[in-house]
Amino acid sequence: MTDSEFMDRAELVLKAVEASCDRINDETAADIDNQRTGGMITLAFANHSQIVINLQKPLHEIWLAAKGGGFHYQFDGAQWSDTKGQGEFFASLSRHATEQAGQPLMFTP
Repeated sequence: MTDSEFMDRAELVLKAVEASCDRINDETAADIDNQRTGGMITLAFANHSQIVINLQKPLHEIWLAAKGGGFHYQFDGAQWSDTKGQGEFFASLSRHATEQAGQPLMFTP
């Protein structure tokens, strides 16, 4: 994958995260504050915990940092998969956000 292809695919992920936050805030009382700075999104929850999603262009990876740990995702041709076999990006983000928010939250591509 070229740098340009990575950025195009990764940008779609960041936009989907932002759209999911908007939907979640409209449909639930989760009140997720999402702030984007370039290739990084910080999700802040009511309990002051955070999840940070950051693009790593040189590695062609998306990194996710949550209370449950740090995770790296690479595009496998179909989806963004954890480099250590821990699952797909949006499923992992949903799981960690649910844990941190204390209520079921679903992020989708």
